[in-house]
Amino acid sequence: MTIEIKVPDLPESVADATIATWHKKPGDLVARDEVLVDIETDKVVLEVPAPEAGVLGDILQAEGATVLSRQLIAMLKAAPVAGEETKEKPVEAAADDSTDGMSPSVRRLVAEHAIDVAKLTGTGKGGRVTKEDVEAFIKNLGKAPAAPAAAAPAAAAPVAAAPVAPLAGRTEKRVPMTRLRKRIAERLLEAKNTTAMLTTFNEINMAPIMKLRKQYGEIFEKKHGIKLGFMSFYVKAVVESLKRYPEVNAALDGDDIVYHNYFDVSIAVSTPRGLVTPVLRDCDNMSLADIEKAIKDLAGKGRDGKLTVDELTGGNFTITNGGVFGSLMSTPIINPPQSAILGMHKIQDRPMAVDGKVEILPMMYLALSYDHRIIDGRESVGFLVSIKELLEDPTRLLLDV
Repeated sequence: MTIEIKVPDLPESVADATIATWHKKPGDLVARDEVLVDIETDKVVLEVPAPEAGVLGDILQAEGATVLSRQLIAMLKAAPVAGEETKEKPVEAAADDSTDGMSPSVRRLVAEHAIDVAKLTGTGKGGRVTKEDVEAFIKNLGKAPAAPAAAAPAAAAPVAAAPVAPLAGRTEKRVPMTRLRKRIAERLLEAKNTTAMLTTFNEINMAPIMKLRKQYGEIFEKKHGIKLGFMSFYVKAVVESLKRYPEVNAALDGDDIVYHNYFDVSIAVSTPRGLVTPVLRDCDNMSLADIEKAIKDLAGKGRDGKLTVDELTGGNFTITNGGVFGSLMSTPIINPPQSAILGMHKIQDRPMAVDGKVEILPMMYLALSYDHRIIDGRESVGFLVSIKELLEDPTRLLLDV
């Protein structure tokens, strides 16, 4: 029996997709529910499993091809004899299991360079192979032939060798942009070209939050099973400030201003495929522990390429934390159709004047980029000052003052 392998139903907001990686070749044995192909949209990577055990037949759409929802991409011949599959499948599975723990981007990189997975050493959690592991392996491979190349000029005439030496290692690599990277580029240009974007700055003394974390961090982790981080305080302060300045929680729709009476906050997460902004919904009803758990879950899904379209859709306001990478200050770009984005940065000790004396305090810069068509300077500055006051005196978050 021959089974058709088709592209899954794509979300309404996704017009087409791209064949990212075929994990099987024509003639390969496959088990039921084994992943055959990764299909990349501009939001998520969809894994297409085998509906039945059998042998993969013709592949109708190669890697890099653009496909539509429900389009036929391959044929699968169902296994006629269960015994034959049982005998031969373990050998095939052994080769497949070597890449099962890898994210789609890592598997794609391994396939592009025809790397033997057995030679890779994983440094990720549980010995998992990361993108950095593969890139380091490729870099070391590039260094391997360097010794013979260096020896060649010695045998040649000294005059001829001189101009060749500087060019020996000059190579280029051209790869197509992923759909996600293309979409990110489109969204960034859209934000720059369609909004009257302006950025205002402030700074925060993070000592009170750091003192709270030090004092209650261990108790918090024992009770809730997760560490008390900074992001939960940021989200709480943002939600309270959005309540005070509803314009920042609004969006333009043609000639109308849409005021949102709910608080869905997008959190910028860096993944191997690029920057994504999964959404924390109804943040006003979440505790600090709920927020920390939700962010950890979304960040893990982002790294593994498991985020769903629903988790990436919506959001009224975005928080991005470049401080985790060491950024001291930046001007974040709005995430349309939202009207504002808050940039958090590196916490760094700086000398500050306090009551006429110089003290060394852990300070952090805040940056709010906003659409000036809907948000005026009074609202933007007031919003940022509100966040500053709430974080510098966390008791305000409890008392709602």
